[in-house]
Amino acid sequence: MLIVFLRAIILYAVIIFCIRLMGKKQLGELQPSEFVVTIMLSNIATLPIEDSDIPLSMGLIPILTFVCIDVFFSYLSLRSQSFRRLICGSPKVIISGGQLDQRTMKELRYTVDDLMAALRTQQVFDISEVQLAVVETTGQISVFMKKGSQPLTPEDISLEKPNADPPMLIVNDGEILSGALEGLGRDSAWLESVLKSEGVTLGEVLLMTSDGSSSTVIPKKRYRRGGEDSP
Repeated sequence: MLIVFLRAIILYAVIIFCIRLMGKKQLGELQPSEFVVTIMLSNIATLPIEDSDIPLSMGLIPILTFVCIDVFFSYLSLRSQSFRRLICGSPKVIISGGQLDQRTMKELRYTVDDLMAALRTQQVFDISEVQLAVVETTGQISVFMKKGSQPLTPEDISLEKPNADPPMLIVNDGEILSGALEGLGRDSAWLESVLKSEGVTLGEVLLMTSDGSSSTVIPKKRYRRGGEDSP
């Protein structure tokens, strides 16, 4: 039982390392080749766990081999556009100029239900509002709305609004995120002054965000460490 437990931990750590090595996109949108590798990794990893008679190396070697192949293919994809199209395919325009391309739908084996479901994931419920729609190589659909259906922007009403970065999390559960603080061009002295003006200590702060100006959000913890209810 202990051997199975240890083998599971080792394979779990190896799979995590391999997924990280393959890139963050593995955790979200998967290309066809990446999806195949991910499925195969999970299947191979279960074999040494289920059967303790199978040497652990029989799971580790194929896993590392597939990851090396995927990394190598990723390198070739960066170097060659034709190889990238061969492995990942290419985006397909399914709606152009507000007109539905039924030939592309047939090529992709896209039903009307598939299309409407994909549009709903983009908060689009009326296909007549779509100017352009592209089916990406990951299977997701990107949508560009017609002018009359696009949300109003400050530029549309000639309102000048300066560009600014969104607020950043600088305190997480009472701990200072020094990288974010430096990114705002602030230091610990500024942070202490803000907390003092709010009447709280660092240990009382659940989270704090700031955009570099006086605008901050500092909710207090409901419970302090140790289980004591905060005021």
